[in-house]
Amino acid sequence: MTTFADPSAPIQQDALELLEWPRLAEQLASFASTPPGRRACLELPLPASLAASRSLLAETTELLGLDGLLEGGLSFQGVADIAPLVALCAKGGTAAGEDLLALAGTLAAARRLRRQIDDSELRPECSALVAELRTLPELEQRLHFCLEEGGRVADRASPPLEGLRRQLLGVRSERRERLQELLRRWGSLLQDTVVAERNGRPVLAVKAGAAGQVPGLVHDSSASGQTVFIEPQAVIALGNRIRDLEGRERELERQVLMALSAQVGEEAEALAGLQQVLLRLDAGVARARYGQWLGAVRPELAAEPEAPFELRELRHPLLLWQHKRQGGHPVVPVSLVVAPELRVVAITGPNTGGKTVTLKSVGLAALMARAGLFLPCSGTPRLPWCAQVLADIGDEQSLQQNLSTFSGHIRRIARILDALPDGAGAAATPSGAALVLLDEVGAGTDPLEGSALATALLKHLADRARLTIATTHFGELKALKYNDPRFENASVAFDVETLSPTYRLQWGIPGRSNALAIARRLGLGEAVLELAAAQLEPLGEGEVNQVIAGLEDQRQRQQEAAEEAAALLARTELLHEELLLRWQQQTQQSAELQEQRRQQLERSIRQGQNEVKRIIRRLRQGHDASRAELGETARQAGQRLKSLEQQHRPAPERREHRGWMPAVGDRVRVLSLGKAGEVLALADDGRELTVRCGVMRLTLELAGIEGLHGEKPSPPEVRVQVKGQRGLGGRGPDVRTEGNTVDVRGLRVHEAEAAVEERLRGANGPVWVIHGIGTGKLKRGLRQWLTTVPYVERVSDAEQGDGGPGCSVIYVK
Repeated sequence: MTTFADPSAPIQQDALELLEWPRLAEQLASFASTPPGRRACLELPLPASLAASRSLLAETTELLGLDGLLEGGLSFQGVADIAPLVALCAKGGTAAGEDLLALAGTLAAARRLRRQIDDSELRPECSALVAELRTLPELEQRLHFCLEEGGRVADRASPPLEGLRRQLLGVRSERRERLQELLRRWGSLLQDTVVAERNGRPVLAVKAGAAGQVPGLVHDSSASGQTVFIEPQAVIALGNRIRDLEGRERELERQVLMALSAQVGEEAEALAGLQQVLLRLDAGVARARYGQWLGAVRPELAAEPEAPFELRELRHPLLLWQHKRQGGHPVVPVSLVVAPELRVVAITGPNTGGKTVTLKSVGLAALMARAGLFLPCSGTPRLPWCAQVLADIGDEQSLQQNLSTFSGHIRRIARILDALPDGAGAAATPSGAALVLLDEVGAGTDPLEGSALATALLKHLADRARLTIATTHFGELKALKYNDPRFENASVAFDVETLSPTYRLQWGIPGRSNALAIARRLGLGEAVLELAAAQLEPLGEGEVNQVIAGLEDQRQRQQEAAEEAAALLARTELLHEELLLRWQQQTQQSAELQEQRRQQLERSIRQGQNEVKRIIRRLRQGHDASRAELGETARQAGQRLKSLEQQHRPAPERREHRGWMPAVGDRVRVLSLGKAGEVLALADDGRELTVRCGVMRLTLELAGIEGLHGEKPSPPEVRVQVKGQRGLGGRGPDVRTEGNTVDVRGLRVHEAEAAVEERLRGANGPVWVIHGIGTGKLKRGLRQWLTTVPYVERVSDAEQGDGGPGCSVIYVK
């Protein structure tokens, strides 16, 4: 079973609270199907090892695929919380029939879930989880045999009980008949002709004045005193006998329940294990459905603490939940790519600009990946397994402890330093990486001293933590990256025109002060602004801001230039395809015209040959003198006709240009893309080459390209033996390679259509499309679109080894 880290360490627990981990747990719990599953999601423990986190991620992936395949999803109907019942029975107690019946339903549900999940090839992790699951069918059958709906002990559970109940039924029937007879006899003395009940005994509503005429036992009277409720003397003995039989019935029922509870107690260990497996499955399905609802993707956890962080288009999960549930502005994503050598990232920018949201997003991403949750990112997020996520976010001011904001921050930072392992570098923490998040580091005191303290703290953390992300307003921290390659700057953009932040993270550029620009836009006097600018000149702040502004303008120009280049490349590719199509049309028209001329020439030659034959016939019929002259004429005419036929016979088109090899600088066609590119380099063995196609740089095998005129390259001769299944006939098996495979997981349907269409244009065989299983929406959308593509012959699921239902094979005509 998975082991979990102890979150009781105060600083670890503080970080979870600051990152609002309990709120995320509440959101996750809403996707659980059973009360124990909801409690497990609310606790949401963090695994203590990388292997445990990877196991949870694998479970989430497998259950997400299975949940999408089954109609209505993976159901936990019938699963109950059996832990209290098992504990009671293990101690020798007697359980209620309703609880025992719920246990039988849980056993049946567990057997159904095991049957649905067990597939070692498709779901190895979950199959291993349910492999040793004991569903105790004999116990389930015994419980269903002895208990009826509602938990009532069935007659068949015990022969003495069955006989007693038959006897009890006869006595009750006899008493009911006597009461009906008394109702008819004393009808005039009664207020009502309905048999009432008082203290569990049948009574008649007798008029107060006639109470003396009805012998029996008075049990009650009405509030007005006009009615007296009397149990007739004729049925008192029968009632006493029924009470006695009911007591004996309860005793026999208790004996049956005791026997059943004893059987449950004997299987306490197996039932406890079953409860844990069901709990883990419910939590895994909740993780899968929560990730699907967020539009999240599976992260990749690296074992090396120095592995890079790659979080592209990361959205804060709590804000994303709020946007989907309550509406409002969409969540602005942030992208974070941290190279292995980076240790500290300083984020600067205006208040309410998104700096704190960035800190919390990264912290929650590290925790979610560790807990087996998918991340709301684009692409495939990659990050090291973080054994420690420590944070100092928010105001730590405390009136009870007489702490200022600065004092509170220092105390928490001191606890963070104590929690970090001793030693230099991330290599000192082989069990996992340490992620430290600091909000407004060094704030709350004198700016000069706070800046110096923040600088020293970040340099110290660069030696002890894998990654430290700190937000700050201190300009001195912006210069650290220029003296230490382990530091990097980032900033949140600010629109001076609208006086509002854009919440977008700019990588590599520090934030600049916008105070003077904002003041000017708000109408502050120019004299005051000039005086303020003069005060900044000795400090060099004005020059720094100008440099930062220049960098921002340069970044904007580069982005616009890149967009223009991309648009120009797209137009060029369209023009190239149009020219290629026209060239093919002209080639086809020329070939047709030459064919027409050849056929016309052949007709003329045949006519000439027929004429020669006629001359020969005339020679046979003519005189000897003219025969020699006409024969020579016919012979010469035949030779000229044969020579003319040989000259105008079309030369066969050679489509395979053997012996051709591309060279560096040549233009070739990339078959998988159907586009032209330039050869940048060739491998030493001549079997691979590097091609630049637009803005992309690709490394391809030699078979993946051809010349612009259809030349096929001649690779070095290598004997390759392909083993395939033998059939009765037909062509050999199509083999899936990197060149004929396209991965569209994580894309929207229209994005996936564009990627598949681009790959199909240059396809000369089947194309494998990896779309995953998930909800099946992406697969259905692609399949529906492919039915409208004229050059697609058919589409089918891939072989089990190539992805099965998560991968489609497209056969082109």
